[in-house]
Amino acid sequence: MIVLAAPNRRIQKAVLERFVRQAQKAVGLRGSVSILLADDEELEHLNTAFRGKNKPTDVLSFPADELAKDHAGDIAISLETAARQAKEFGHSLQSEVKILLLHGLLHLKGMDHERDEGEMERLETKLRTKLKLPVTLIERSVGTKKKAPR
Repeated sequence: MIVLAAPNRRIQKAVLERFVRQAQKAVGLRGSVSILLADDEELEHLNTAFRGKNKPTDVLSFPADELAKDHAGDIAISLETAARQAKEFGHSLQSEVKILLLHGLLHLKGMDHERDEGEMERLETKLRTKLKLPVTLIERSVGTKKKAPR
């Protein structure tokens, strides 16, 4: 389920819902995923409350408790930050949201690029190519600017 708390005409919910199903299958993540598309203010609130970081961020992932067998977790995305990043990297807002969704889904799967030995980066890069997405979030953070075929 996608909740669009910050309306944006450039976001096509049906397209994102299809992408989430495709990306979940590619990631190997079962269960429902709730997605909040909000603004910087809401992401700052969530980032402060759950991570102790008093600043907005692009994407947050909240894996479900082990007892929630039919729910994989929740993802929150700031459309304001996503729009700035899309402009910076020269692709559409829709593509940027997909990049952030893939990143969030990998976190829901239990991956953590801050603690692993590059496993999440390698898988995200592989899936980015498979899903025909521009450069991934992790690739950007390490300074590479690969482009997927369009």
